[in-house]
Amino acid sequence: MNTRKTLADLKIGERGEIIGFTDALLSLKLLEMGCLPGSEVEMTHLAPFGDPIAIKVSGYTLTMRKDEAATIQINPLKN
Repeated sequence: MNTRKTLADLKIGERGEIIGFTDALLSLKLLEMGCLPGSEVEMTHLAPFGDPIAIKVSGYTLTMRKDEAATIQINPLKN
């Protein structure tokens, strides 16, 4: 059973720790925006139709498309 989750799987208020990326080209952009492996992320907002999303990472709020969030692998954290 695959329990691997992505940032796109989180619901508002849920947190996770970034463990990696599935898209090598997009990962460079995400790293530059503060999405570093080991960083804690929290889903803070979700647009009415589910895209884009807002997350809290590295001390600030970052918005991204849900397909970008789906390339960020996380370990879910307990609230």
